[in-house]
Amino acid sequence: MSCSSSSGSEEEDEGFDSYRKGGYHAVRVGDQFAGGRYIAQRKLGWGQFSTVWLAFDTRNSTYVALKIQKSAAQFADAALHEINVLSSIAEGDPSNSKCVVQLIDHFKHSGPNGQHHCMVLEMLGDSLLRLIRYRHYKGLPMNKLREICKCILIGLDYLHRELGIIHSDLKPENVLLLSTIDPAKDPLRSGQSPILERPEGSMNVGFSSVIEKKLKRRARRAVAKISGRTSSLGEAGVVPKPDRNVDGVDVQCKIVDFGNACWADKPFAEEIQTRQYRAPEVILQAGYSFSVDMWSFACIAFELATGDMMFTPKSGQGFSEDEDHLALMMELLGKMPRKVAVSGAKSRDFFDRHGDLKRIRRLKFWPLDKFLIDKYKFSESDAREFSEFICPLLDFSPEKRPTAQQCLEHPWLNGQANSK
Repeated sequence: MSCSSSSGSEEEDEGFDSYRKGGYHAVRVGDQFAGGRYIAQRKLGWGQFSTVWLAFDTRNSTYVALKIQKSAAQFADAALHEINVLSSIAEGDPSNSKCVVQLIDHFKHSGPNGQHHCMVLEMLGDSLLRLIRYRHYKGLPMNKLREICKCILIGLDYLHRELGIIHSDLKPENVLLLSTIDPAKDPLRSGQSPILERPEGSMNVGFSSVIEKKLKRRARRAVAKISGRTSSLGEAGVVPKPDRNVDGVDVQCKIVDFGNACWADKPFAEEIQTRQYRAPEVILQAGYSFSVDMWSFACIAFELATGDMMFTPKSGQGFSEDEDHLALMMELLGKMPRKVAVSGAKSRDFFDRHGDLKRIRRLKFWPLDKFLIDKYKFSESDAREFSEFICPLLDFSPEKRPTAQQCLEHPWLNGQANSK
């Protein structure tokens, strides 16, 4: 199972080459699934393994998210694994209060490209990544940040402590708000009637939307060239908008996407997590447990607070992306203890026997609280209280990181952190 981004973040569309035997199922608006129970409304997104559609559940008169897996054997196996994990999650949370997405139904659907496993999930809103973009990468107010952190921790506590499940790909794309930021895009709040039959002459949306996007992109580039505008104004000369207020946005959220999740006693991949949210023990191949999710959670909290990713490693002359990643971690968090540095199967690739990096010798240390004040203009008290909350989660020794349950009791989360 791949651990790369399941949200297809590198490309704007899934590409119509993948609509073939073993690949995606081509869907048209109004198409029916599960004997007519679910009717496709519009495409919500896509991942490496599947496309996701807004669908109308005619039995319960509600909107749902319909995830349609590619049909080749390896994708079918991945779907069965995810259904297994999601079924455990749903069984243990009958009141739907644990901040984790609920599986409603699953079935198989036969199409020209093969047989596709389909999952029906509760309908949720925008991802935290979209919220960060909505704020123009300015970071969120502390009260909103606390609320989001609390939801993610409730979800992680449930997964870890009650179910023994490691998510292993926690990132802003994989946490969804319960509703959309813009009410007009919410199928319920916008008051639109569901589409119950296929519109006349509707093209195959799987392909048509992909082709349409390509043409629009070309047109935008042409306009940008003609107008001679520079890229600093945003795409096709659009001036960036002012700060967007999130006071009225409901930031309750849920953890989604269990395609890479595993039971702690049955880890199935050495390389897990999307690069920027990857824990040091995963890079070093020193084994992992629930605490990898806690590391990713701290990276997400930082990103929500500042608008920037905590670590964006790049390979350079004579060193790899992995080594740069370890160096960035140490510049922010201090030197990695030698015991940890030499503990993994890949330690020798990066560290000498003293526990120093082999190829990146000069580190510029910049402690987190000072970093928040100097670079992001946090007040001293906000910087201190927030870094007191996330620094323990970024301990190089996985066993020293607080659990989700312990984090839920932290004074910062409950707004009780007082200035000393």
